[in-house]
Amino acid sequence: MISEKAIVETEDIGLNVIIMEFSIVRKGSKIGDNVIIHPNVVIESGVIIEDNVEVFPGTYIGKVPKGAGALARKPVFNEHVLIKKNCSIGPNAVIYYDVTIGEDTLIGDGASIREKCVIGSKCIISRYVTINYEATVGDRTKIMDLSHITGNSVIGNDVFISLHVGSANDNAIGKEGYDHERIMGPRINDGAVIGLGASLLPNITIGKDSIVGAGAVVTKDVLDGATVMGVPAKVIKSN
Repeated sequence: MISEKAIVETEDIGLNVIIMEFSIVRKGSKIGDNVIIHPNVVIESGVIIEDNVEVFPGTYIGKVPKGAGALARKPVFNEHVLIKKNCSIGPNAVIYYDVTIGEDTLIGDGASIREKCVIGSKCIISRYVTINYEATVGDRTKIMDLSHITGNSVIGNDVFISLHVGSANDNAIGKEGYDHERIMGPRINDGAVIGLGASLLPNITIGKDSIVGAGAVVTKDVLDGATVMGVPAKVIKSN
């Protein structure tokens, strides 16, 4: 069912698709079977939405990254988005071009995913999470409300990141301009747990199955299986 009040320019639409009023689906996009698109959604050209995906009101998929002359880093991207089967995209989420989202993943209300990001399968990217450019998130990883994953970060499989976690990628705090080789976010390895309100500084490694306590400020690498707490974070338990 396609509402008469929707603007649907693509002809590449599967079976049992519902597109509700005031949504815009541009030419060159592809919609799979059993997809539900709620009101006031914008889907740009080059977006592929696979079967059984639900997109809630106000979501924008295929946003062009623009710096308005203010960015030190020039955005580079391809005009495509792939949202794989059985995903749910919450109200007012913004998904930029050059993003891939794996199967069975939940993108929460108001979440923002920047260009050149890859999100794995069976993930939860919760309410108002921001994932900056060129970040990778593995399978079955959960990132809770209002956390920020900085650009050039790598997050493994089965990671849990609690609420209000912050991360950074530039020790010079922008004073030296953008250098892709120097500006790196944290690497969080498989099975790590990051507690409420922790801060992860640039270019550190959080080891496999390690634990970062609530409110910790992590300035150095954390070994596999270690538990760190405090400001700055110190090891309180090692594997």
